[in-house]
Amino acid sequence: MKKVKIGGTNWAVSNVALGIMRMGTLTVAQSLAALIAAHDAGINFIDSADIYGNDPVLGRGSSEIRFGQAFKQGGFKREDFYIQSKAGLFANSDNKITRYDSSKQHLLAAVDGILQRMGIDYLDSLLIHRPDPLMEPSEVAAAFDMLQATGKVRHFGVSNFNPQQIELLQSATNQQLLIDQVQFGLKHTGMIDFGLHTNMTDEKANNHDGGLIEYTRRKHMTIQTWSPFQYGTFAGTFINNDQFPKLNQALGQLANKYGVSKNAIAVAWILRHPAHMQVLLGTMTPAHIKDSASGSDITLTNQEWYDLYLAAGNDLP
Repeated sequence: MKKVKIGGTNWAVSNVALGIMRMGTLTVAQSLAALIAAHDAGINFIDSADIYGNDPVLGRGSSEIRFGQAFKQGGFKREDFYIQSKAGLFANSDNKITRYDSSKQHLLAAVDGILQRMGIDYLDSLLIHRPDPLMEPSEVAAAFDMLQATGKVRHFGVSNFNPQQIELLQSATNQQLLIDQVQFGLKHTGMIDFGLHTNMTDEKANNHDGGLIEYTRRKHMTIQTWSPFQYGTFAGTFINNDQFPKLNQALGQLANKYGVSKNAIAVAWILRHPAHMQVLLGTMTPAHIKDSASGSDITLTNQEWYDLYLAAGNDLP
């Protein structure tokens, strides 16, 4: 498993991480199996959020509860995993988001809840889950200062922020924002499409992200990619999907060449980008975790990278 240095620091972690959004639906035994598979594959980074999981018995945050139970039962050491969570979203019983909250009071309470559910005494990183139109940067800064001073959080970042939103928050905070977590993969390539279609008038020339890849590279921030196998936004996976025959044919050919799965090739495609991204896996199936994580060891050629980009339905002007 290769490593990536987060945010240009010396904080080196596995370039493939395990996201535990779906862990709240598992038993403790199933959760433990997922953690063991990740650990055995060389993954040492866990991504969560306080809103993940809404089990009828465990309630909201059930993914973190299950993680904590499995972590303890498995006898893991705290240093076996870097653990990250996100805060700032509220949802109703139907899992519909009802508001964002980046206030100092909420962030402090959210972290206390995360630590309690996970059974740990600190987070390696905390991200603001979504940009809050009502955000007061000074309140976020005060929360970050207190969380760092008390040892509850070591590093900070954001999720789904554009460059100007990052700049606004960074202007108020003492801590360097090291991470921006966004969706990216072979069927969600808008950040690349925009750059390729510079000075053109077609749909792909629209700038939806504010030049986020270039911005994060200049600012030495790490992009963490969620839903790397999804098309659209939670529309479904493109792997072995009959809607995408050319892409799956290209993935299959490279999978045969390198002796890995299609998922691993899709991971390798993201990791081939010189921005040094980190891929978040959402599967809870041990075999799939192992298969996808093996993409860390594959280095695609330039032509293979472009062949996959074209097979995904994109063009080169």
